[in-house]
Amino acid sequence: MAYKERDNRFTRWWFNIVSKRENHISEKTLLLALSLVVGVLCGIAAQALKWLIHAIQQLLTSHFSLTQVNWLYLVWPCVGLIIAYLFVHYVVRYDISHGVTRVLYAISQRKSRLKRRNIYGAIGGAAVTIGFGGSVGAEGPIVLAGASIGSQVGQAFRLSPKLLMILVGCGAAAGIAGIFRAPIAGMLFTLEVLMIDLTGATVMPLLISSITAATVAYCMEGYTAEFFFTQSEPFLTSKIPYALLLGVFTGFVSLYFSKSVMLMERVFRGIDSRLLRYIMGASMLALLIFLFPPLYGEGYDSINQLLAGKPGSITGGTLFYVDRNSTWFIAAFIGAIILCKAFATAATNGAGGVGGTFAPSLFVGALSGYLFAYICNLLPFGIELSGSNFALLGMAGVMSGVMHAPLTSIFLIAELTGGYNLFVPLMIVSLVSYLTIISFEPNSVYTTRLAKKGQLLTHHKDKAALTLMSLNSVVERHDTKISPDMKLGEMVLLISREKVNVFPVTDGTGHLLGIIELQKIRKVLFRQELYNVFTAGQLMEKPVACLTIDDPMQVVMDTIEKTGADTLPVVDRDALFIGFVSKAKLYAMYRQVMVDYSEE
Repeated sequence: MAYKERDNRFTRWWFNIVSKRENHISEKTLLLALSLVVGVLCGIAAQALKWLIHAIQQLLTSHFSLTQVNWLYLVWPCVGLIIAYLFVHYVVRYDISHGVTRVLYAISQRKSRLKRRNIYGAIGGAAVTIGFGGSVGAEGPIVLAGASIGSQVGQAFRLSPKLLMILVGCGAAAGIAGIFRAPIAGMLFTLEVLMIDLTGATVMPLLISSITAATVAYCMEGYTAEFFFTQSEPFLTSKIPYALLLGVFTGFVSLYFSKSVMLMERVFRGIDSRLLRYIMGASMLALLIFLFPPLYGEGYDSINQLLAGKPGSITGGTLFYVDRNSTWFIAAFIGAIILCKAFATAATNGAGGVGGTFAPSLFVGALSGYLFAYICNLLPFGIELSGSNFALLGMAGVMSGVMHAPLTSIFLIAELTGGYNLFVPLMIVSLVSYLTIISFEPNSVYTTRLAKKGQLLTHHKDKAALTLMSLNSVVERHDTKISPDMKLGEMVLLISREKVNVFPVTDGTGHLLGIIELQKIRKVLFRQELYNVFTAGQLMEKPVACLTIDDPMQVVMDTIEKTGADTLPVVDRDALFIGFVSKAKLYAMYRQVMVDYSEE
């Protein structure tokens, strides 16, 4: 009882504070202050996640031999996946997989409201999954955790849905900025991937939160770049054709990676048994990591080895260590890892792990870029390409293709490596890769799931406004229902008390049979001699279209435009009649949402 009273006192105290804020401080002013708070919290959360991952990896693998096979590679990933599953299932008790997709869904369909449990669930689940060897990245979980921090802070101060969406974006941007120490990339990620609209009202909060989170990371880790890169040779104009070819190559690698991940996800979703999914995913992951240890965790150590021009080092702890100096074996080994990475990533998530595809795309990109340069140098044409330079360019290319975010890729790679001297080739490779993949796949690996359901928020203000609406909020409930055997006379008495012009005809269970529009029956409506001649079933007609209450607003708008109807009936999933939606009311609400959404 004491706890309850204390909680009630705190609730009243906080309510008074928020009420006073609403009277004295505008939402926009508050938003700037809260973006700073979110930046600090997300920066700390990002560093906590990185520390946990590295601590677990050090504990488990620091004694592993580079010259001998490490059989524990068959054990640790399986252990990590079962711990992660138990943590999510019994502690979090909420599905936190596909972090970026969940944030997109929350923005599109839940008015940017994310649960508090996403914060500790994403951090704890990802730390265990990746630390024990899960072949995924920490960036998806930290985006989910950061966005949830932003959502919780915004909800605590009762921000409007529009500003709450911005604060969610601030949390996501701060998460990326905090874990990579890359503030520009964090902001661009939110604009390109989460598709927050670029206005004066969004830029400043995003900048504040990103810079704050990166500053927190700098204070805790120092100012060194995430990856150790030293440009081995200047990028000459004569190398531009090879940059163009690398862009095309990484575009197809991105397509392969995205399609493979989505395919394996469908395979795992098709398995009903949780135990069978775990056995299948854990076995696949453990075997792949045993054969190719660079697949263990995020793979950032392998990226550093390639950027340093030491491809043979990535064979450490494998069955193939003795072949590390074999030229064509290295090419085959790197190629095999590129092919297997998508399956290792999908197996990790399919078996119950928590992680994203952000780091895997960087990993595959580094290997793809290095492999491209490596093979070109082996060909008898006198080509001399820098493997480390092209590994860096490949990271940008694959990331651009997988995420459909060329700007984020350019600035992230430049910030991660300090490779600003390669800015022009980074732009070339990222753009060409993006143009290559969109010819085959219009959606990124993050947005494909939502796009298929019509639940995707886009850059377009009109479509963004539609996602802030719901059919349930505009449907006009209709209590007056007409049975098909009702005489015209009875129907006239019934509808005379109503102020609407369209009436549903339903059966005894409430299923919609047809509609009656007064305008179309006006010739018989006032002829009393026909009152006992005609029934509602004879006068009704089938509607030109029928909407379901769960239909996305884009579908509703498209249906009204296609049919030209002024009013359409709405039913539930069981075809039970709910009410009507009118074009006039729909467009009136749409215009109001557009005004609110565009207001700065």
